[in-house]
Amino acid sequence: MSRSHETLDATHDPALRSWVAAANTPSSDFPIQNLPFGVFRRHGAGDAQRCGIAIGDQILDVAALTDLLHDAALPAARACAAPVLNELMALGREPSSALRAQLSKVLSEDAGAQARDAVRAALLPMTDADLLLPVRIGGYTDFFASIHHATNAGRLFRPDQPLLPNYKHVPVAYNGRANSVRVSGVPVQRPCGQVRPAGSDAPVYAPTTRLDHEVELGVFIGRGSAPGQPLGLQEAWQNVFGVCLLNDWSARDIQAWEYQPLGPFLGKSFATSISPWVITADALKPFRTAVAARADEDPAPLPHLRDIEDQRSGGLAIQIEASLRSAHMREAGLPATRLSRSDTSTLYWTVAQMLVHHTSNGCALDTGDLLGSGTVSGATPDALGSLLEITRGGAQLLDLPSGEQRRFIEDGDEIVFTACCEAPGHVRIGFGECRAAVLPARTSERSAGT
Repeated sequence: MSRSHETLDATHDPALRSWVAAANTPSSDFPIQNLPFGVFRRHGAGDAQRCGIAIGDQILDVAALTDLLHDAALPAARACAAPVLNELMALGREPSSALRAQLSKVLSEDAGAQARDAVRAALLPMTDADLLLPVRIGGYTDFFASIHHATNAGRLFRPDQPLLPNYKHVPVAYNGRANSVRVSGVPVQRPCGQVRPAGSDAPVYAPTTRLDHEVELGVFIGRGSAPGQPLGLQEAWQNVFGVCLLNDWSARDIQAWEYQPLGPFLGKSFATSISPWVITADALKPFRTAVAARADEDPAPLPHLRDIEDQRSGGLAIQIEASLRSAHMREAGLPATRLSRSDTSTLYWTVAQMLVHHTSNGCALDTGDLLGSGTVSGATPDALGSLLEITRGGAQLLDLPSGEQRRFIEDGDEIVFTACCEAPGHVRIGFGECRAAVLPARTSERSAGT
């Protein structure tokens, strides 16, 4: 397995341990090799929200440590006093990398007593904090980068031609609704919209009955690009601040009625959930990998989307699990049931190709923009990233441990994503959770059909 050409450093050392004991637990999502950024607010104290990093079961208030930091890390730490990560992200990769490296040193077992005392005073247990939306999102673009998902979904609607002719030539995407993005834990309300009942030629306005999840990776843009100047594949990762988990909630019946000829709109724009911790591009370096091989008969990408090094190390080996827990399962104390376990290394298009294509017409990317990978599905039945695929468009029932059955998501159901990166010779890092429960649709005269 090919690893990233980007140089690993002391922050990736698998022997590195932290004096924060919980960070050394093998099952911890947040060992010292991770150090993801997020935004938090202390419970009940009326504090303003601030930027921090996760270490074990603690949150470190980064801006409180400016006396310990120097050089490029100092302006990066000062930027963490802001209520969102955008100011830090706009500085580019070098300052945030320097900050991560210096924080790694003061959190390591080799840190001196004075440094430990200063850091200890800036730590807050995660149980004492609210985790908030980490980024002020200006733009949201959702791609369609999994050939397995594209084929599975296409086969339901076009059995004779699952993939449209452009799929293997261009990273397909649509522009989503940035202000619908919410952080993990915020409930999602079942949307209403125009749906066409079976056997009818006319639509009605009603709550969706085909609510679905989509397992995705979110990519946050750090330093923006300039208008009129397309990015190249070799430089694109320098514009990536980090990644998160993303659930692109979908109302399949609303989507089916509206998407022709201009594509997704209200069937997608009502809610997108993301995890609160942003795993940095630096932390992901050990888990960069070769891109999934294309079939011999597949066309080669056009020159601006083709680069040998991107094919060798432009993929990401991130395993994402999706699970469902109904209201009845929670009341009965039953654990969630796994829906899928998929891997981003199977994606047909790389993160760099998505960025390059996005800017290829001169469109600029801005600090804080969010890009979704599209549903991450694999080639096997246990790696299907949506209920659309799992139930074959609702034709096949999914059995739950409680005795309940599902074609699509019901009110009270809670969908949870978790993820991790694992590779030989490196410490496992995790992503935390992307979690949301579904609330009933708002009742109104219109939705009641009166």
